[in-house]
Amino acid sequence: MDRKSERELVVTRTVAAPAHLVWRAWTEPELFRRWWVPQSFALALVSCELDVRPGGQYRLVFRHEGSTMEFFGTYLEVSAPSRLVWTNEEDGGQTVTTATFAEAEGSTTVVVSNLYPSKEALESDGATAAMPEAFDQLDTLLASLPHG
Repeated sequence: MDRKSERELVVTRTVAAPAHLVWRAWTEPELFRRWWVPQSFALALVSCELDVRPGGQYRLVFRHEGSTMEFFGTYLEVSAPSRLVWTNEEDGGQTVTTATFAEAEGSTTVVVSNLYPSKEALESDGATAAMPEAFDQLDTLLASLPHG
């Protein structure tokens, strides 16, 4: 995880799968829900709606300790299988996340950049800290999928 500026964090990870499979894992709800939530967070993803198209919305609903919380936003750019840009609107601000997928020799380098509306918003967000565990779970999912 690299802090690129006062408002931007970037996470880079290479996974052992072609870009089209990684894209599917990020854009198909039945696959997304299998890896996105770190198991150590003790959260249950009870609803996962992904309308992956420019202007489409996503909404994730989690249950934790008897209450629920939601993450939601809008897809700004959708360029399969190489680039996905969306907003994160649940905090009242508007963080923009850009994920790129670059394939080389059967592996895909994923770069996730979160651009926060302020330095304070970056410092108060714990979601990026979950990325290493989520990526481990993504690796496991991708290994289980046919690569054809």
